[in-house]
Amino acid sequence: MTAGETIRIPPCSGHAVELDAGDELVVIDPMGQQVSDLTAFCREDLDEYLSSGRSIDYASRLWLSTGDVLYSNRSRPMFTILEDTCGRHDFTLTPCSKEMFEKLYGEAEGRPGCEGNLARALAPWGVSRDRVPVAFNIFMHVAVEADGRIAVLPPLSKPGDHVRLRVEMPLVVAMTACSAGQSNNFRYKPIDFRVERARDRSAG
Repeated sequence: MTAGETIRIPPCSGHAVELDAGDELVVIDPMGQQVSDLTAFCREDLDEYLSSGRSIDYASRLWLSTGDVLYSNRSRPMFTILEDTCGRHDFTLTPCSKEMFEKLYGEAEGRPGCEGNLARALAPWGVSRDRVPVAFNIFMHVAVEADGRIAVLPPLSKPGDHVRLRVEMPLVVAMTACSAGQSNNFRYKPIDFRVERARDRSAG
């Protein structure tokens, strides 16, 4: 990966990358209405991971956006959201999985889904499927009704919408182009990302 290069994650797949504190990760929806599940682990101790519960608790709201911090299970900042051109993401629903496709979609033999794709991408770091936590579901549109019911609706993201995250500790980050039809209006598309290294910005 060269400095500032845009990497494309093909539909229904995942990718992982190592990032340093101060790096900026830009996750882009190139075609619109496509979710990316993102999770992260501390490079120095893989038992520390991105926590939905901590992040929502400290922000005191369900939908996180510009200025919010994403915390680890140890209450340490992992990311700060610097820019968000979409404004609606989900941090409550678990990554889609083989079993989810069987139970909710009626597939006879479910696909790996984001859970499997994240685990595959994280395998070089020894992270198994059972250790994949609730992901930050970038661009995912989950509506919550007054009676507590939820509905997964087509994303609000338009072509070119992006989220810029500043990395707050050395991380292993994994992302997907989500495999669930409800998360992409049943049109399976790619996700792009770009890493802007802190060392390159300081050298410039």
